[in-house]
Parts: sequence; structure tokens; C-alpha cells
Amino acid sequence: MTSPAPHGEARDPQPELSRSLRNRHMSMIAIGGAIGAGLFVGSGSVIKTAGPAAIVSYCLAGALVLCTMRMLGEMVVARPSSGSFADYARTAIGPWAGFTIGWLYWYYYVIIVAVEAVAGAAILHAWIGLPLWVLAMGLMVVMTATNLLSVKSFGEFEFWFSSVKVAAIVAFLIVGGLYVFGAWPGASLDFSNLTAHGGFAPNGFTAIFSAIVVVIFAFGGAEIVTIAAAESKEPERSVARATTGIIWRIILFYVGSIVLVVTIVPWDGAKVLASPYVAAWNIIGLPGAGLVMDIVILTAVLSVLNSSVYVSSRMLRALATHGDAPAWLVKTNKRSVPARAILAGTVVGWVSVLFAYLSPDTVFSYLVNSSGAVAIFMYLMIGASQLRMRRRLEREAPERLSLRMWLFPCLTWAVMAAFAAVLVAMAVIGDQRTQLLTSIGSLAVVLIAYAVRRARGSRPQTAVDATAMDEPGADVLPR
Repeated sequence: MTSPAPHGEARDPQPELSRSLRNRHMSMIAIGGAIGAGLFVGSGSVIKTAGPAAIVSYCLAGALVLCTMRMLGEMVVARPSSGSFADYARTAIGPWAGFTIGWLYWYYYVIIVAVEAVAGAAILHAWIGLPLWVLAMGLMVVMTATNLLSVKSFGEFEFWFSSVKVAAIVAFLIVGGLYVFGAWPGASLDFSNLTAHGGFAPNGFTAIFSAIVVVIFAFGGAEIVTIAAAESKEPERSVARATTGIIWRIILFYVGSIVLVVTIVPWDGAKVLASPYVAAWNIIGLPGAGLVMDIVILTAVLSVLNSSVYVSSRMLRALATHGDAPAWLVKTNKRSVPARAILAGTVVGWVSVLFAYLSPDTVFSYLVNSSGAVAIFMYLMIGASQLRMRRRLEREAPERLSLRMWLFPCLTWAVMAAFAAVLVAMAVIGDQRTQLLTSIGSLAVVLIAYAVRRARGSRPQTAVDATAMDEPGADVLPR
């Protein structure tokens, strides 16, 4: 428990959290957040949409995410906070922005908890003859227990989960590279699949931009490292590394592996949509490829599940510190873990898992769709926050700008325009329109909730006084 900070002074809104995450944890949290099952399985739909030109889609989406992470990194290094972009939106734009994006992001990740638990259960069901809902609940119990133990246990699990994913991708890059260059037994130098089935962009260049919409969501999760920064021993150094060098590696993993997949496997083949990496391993001729990839995909699912439990709890606690959630969620246990916030999020996850089996095509489908565009809302909010906070920092605390966004402000505006274009594309693309409309519905609900809260004059007392942050133009930077 801390005493309120005087108006205008910086404060650490999470004083009771442990700073036990090390640099190796932070590096793997960044990688693990961005590389999930979406790469190993979801890339099939991108390849089917754009053909070999999916390479371009991944490059463009990767560039957008890299720039967004640079913007976020600039703010985190200047002012580490467990609320990350939600706190920066509150500081730079106003309390409504922090309330809105914080609750949307929490909702987004508690739904992901359920989605990943269901996905993991589906893989385990093929090996273990237990009901799917039992397996899904079991996975959630294990990952919840991991997070309740300590933040270090979360970091250790994420380190090893991410290590498996990185090892799998590196192995594929090496073996796949040897295969396409003819250095693998029985292989010959052959790049014909890049153009032999209707050309490099068989569905036209519009398909490239349509695929970007899907790819953007595949990169989602890289921002988790900036939330974890508040519990790291060296937040500035960790975030600076994660938002530059680590993100470049993630893009290399995505783009490099996709180049190999579309070179090895015909883009219009039936097996691409199901599992492009398994299809590539089978063509290379590696025995047991299907089982190995199932293990890797399960690891990726568990990694995202682990991260989702973590990040949803920290965002909920950050909301509580500002009076936007019940004050009792601020409390931590003797291991400096916000156990109440963790359990509050996983309860929603358990209910969502039940809906996945009781009403998969209606209620659960709606829940998933209604959080689908939240990542784009978040990226736009990060851009708007960085524009305002950068100018304030340059005026009042320039020494804090040790990490800067490139080509400011032109590149920030360009990235925001690109994300706005993604939302327009979602409105035009039939199978994406539902996600956009239901996500706008979620946004409307949160905005109405904030309006009701303000109309009632509700300002719950919390462990940290947020008065300075609760005024739209309040300055929380030191003078």
C-alpha cells in the first residue's frame, strides 16, 4: 500500500508486484507472445488467399507491428507501467481512453484463454480419450496454477514454451533451406512453386492486402512484453531489446518460414489449408512430422494460454488501481502475485469454455468475433498516445527519450492510417465484416459503461490514488 503521490508527480501504480523477470524471460515473452498456433496453422488461410504473395503480406504486416512496438517501446522506456498502453492512453488522451482500451484488452485476452484451452484440448483428445471439456478445463487449471505460484514461474514456463517454438522454427529454416537449395538428400534446386500455379500473385494484388488483415492478428501478442516490463529487473533495457532486435527476429521467423513453405508446397494444394508446415515436412520426407508438429502446436497453444492468463490479470489490476475496476483486485498475495485478478479472469475463461461446448456456433462464436478487432483498436490507440506523449516528453522530460520512434511524427501517422485501412478492409471483406461489427458493439458497450460511471460520479477508492490521471489533460510527468 502506498500513499498518494502529489499531483503532477510520476508514480508506480503497481508497487507490490515482484521484479523477478530476467532478460531471458523478457526476450522469450516477446517471442512467445507473437508466435502462436497462428503461424503453424493459421498461415494456411493466408497462403490460400494470396498464394506465394503471402510473403509480401507478412512483410507489410510485420513492418506495421514493428513500428507499433517501437512507438510502445518509446513510452514504456520513458515510463514503465504494468498497465502499458492503457495507462499511456489515460495519460496522453484522457481517462475514457484508458478505461476503454483497458477493458477491451482484458476482454480480448480472457476470450483467448478459452479459445486456446479449447484448441489445446482438441490436440490432446487425439492422444487421450477424455472429453474435450475436461481436457480444456484441465489445461486452464494448470496454467492458472502456474501464474498463481509466482511471476517467475510464469516467466520460466514461457521461456521453455517459447524455446520449443523457436527450436522448431529454426530447424524448419535450416532443413527447409537445405531442401529448396538442393542440399537435402533427394532434393534439387527448385523455386517453381513460386510462379508455376497461376503466378506469384495468382489472386491479384488485392488479395495481398486482404491477407494482411489476417496476418495482423497473427502478430498480435508482441505487446505483452511491455506489460511484463513492470515486473522485470531492468525494464528499460528489456523493452528496448524486445521492441527492436526481438521483433526483427520474429519477422524473420514468420517471413523466412513462409518463404520456405510456399517454395516447397504448391499454394493451391489441399493440405496447405489444414497445416502448411506438416505438408512441407512431409514433402521433405521427415518421418513423424505430423506428430512432431502436433507437439509444437500444443506447446504454442500452452504458451499463448499461459501469457493470456498473465496479461489479463495485470491489465485488470491496472484498471483497478485507477478505480475502473473493484479495488479488491489491486491486492497481491505474499508472493507478490495479483491472485484475485488472475482468478477473476480465469472464471470468465471457464464460463467461455462451457459455452464452447454448449453453444459453439452461437454464444461462443459471438464472444470470439466480438473481440476480433480489439487488436486494431489497440494499435490505433498506441499511435495516438505516442503522438501526444512524445510531444509532452520533449517539452518536459526529454532525458527520458532514450528510445525514440523513427521518423516522428510522419511514420506514426502513416502507421495509424494503415491500421485504419485495415478496419476499412474488414468492413469490405465478407468473412471479416462480422468480427468488425461485433467488435464495434463491444467498443460501444465499454464506452456506455464509462459514460454511466462518469454520470454517477463513481470514483472507487483504490490502493493508489489516481486523481492526477483522472483528468483528461493531467500531467503525470515530472516537471
